[in-house]
Amino acid sequence: MIFSKVAKMTPDIIAIGSQKIKSIPGGESVELKTLWQDQNVAIIFFRRWGCLFCRLWAKELGEIAPILKKNNIKLVGIGVEEAGSKEFIDGKFFDDELFCVEDRSTYQMLGFKRFNVVTILTSLLWKQSRDAISKGKSMGLGGDLKGDWVQTGGALFVEKGGNVIRHFAQTGPSDHLPNEEILKLFGLENEYNAETMANKKREEMECNTEAKP
Repeated sequence: MIFSKVAKMTPDIIAIGSQKIKSIPGGESVELKTLWQDQNVAIIFFRRWGCLFCRLWAKELGEIAPILKKNNIKLVGIGVEEAGSKEFIDGKFFDDELFCVEDRSTYQMLGFKRFNVVTILTSLLWKQSRDAISKGKSMGLGGDLKGDWVQTGGALFVEKGGNVIRHFAQTGPSDHLPNEEILKLFGLENEYNAETMANKKREEMECNTEAKP
């Protein structure tokens, strides 16, 4: 099952917009609000660059990136830290702009919770996680141990000017929004083709192996 719920909290877009992010690898510092100043934007807040689940979501997003670009929707990936970003870039998991937050409080402001060691390890046993691990390993995405293991992420979809379309917070490390659902947020669901796109619901996958990330 995909636990893609709308978070109960409503983010303070003005406060969040004033938070600083730093481009990767350039290092240029800008405010978050610049991302939605001139166009609609889909912002994915990854939990950890070396996380197999994040790499899988990034690769899946690549399937709809051309559709978003064609419709003048910016796709951006943001991380909580720089650790592991070089390997993420070198692996070509995400072809669009990448940033990291300058202050971890940005993730807290967005309601992205932190696990502890016990809960994060338990979450890896969920069927959703096992299926994602199986799929990621079959794609050769790999992973590493760099960075913050217990932070979760999410996504923020904002219209030009600052109106929040959707705020999504992960309930577990493998939680994600399916591509079709993202396109629906921008009225582009008719451009999703399940026959040609590999991003299928993970609960439909058959997981025959027990793997660890």
